Amino acid sequence: MSSVNKCIFVGRVGQPPEVRFTGGGQAVANFSIACNEKWKGKDGVDKETTTWVRCSTWGKLAELCGQYLQKGSLVYVEGKLQNREYEKDGQKKTSTEVVAREVVFLSSKGDRQQQGSAQRGAPVDDGFGAPPAPFPSDDMPF
Repeated sequence: MSSVNKCIFVGRVGQPPEVRFTGGGQAVANFSIACNEKWKGKDGVDKETTTWVRCSTWGKLAELCGQYLQKGSLVYVEGKLQNREYEKDGQKKTSTEVVAREVVFLSSKGDRQQQGSAQRGAPVDDGFGAPPAPFPSDDMPF
């Protein structure tokens, strides 16, 4: 039986993506998203924790992320987990990140206006409301 390496996260971008280009001209974007979890503790007090997830994208998707994502943008990220080893100060270290195959921009138009910059993506109510109609009703063929 084969294995599956797939993960999905919805969170807010911590800093604008860092976009670089390989020697062959392919774009690579790196960014982190904050995924919050809220619950009520046994003592009845609301609790919250934040998990930071490192993400990387390649090619045209990386260019789009660099162009439209900004700090605070709500995004849906789908991809695979990957470990990367590197050396820092003579010690081997490991970093886990999501190599994103799909990034959906979820911030609503109101969010984008508050953030002060235009951003393209699926304009849904913070990703939790009903999606907008696929086209205006006057364009419907019936």
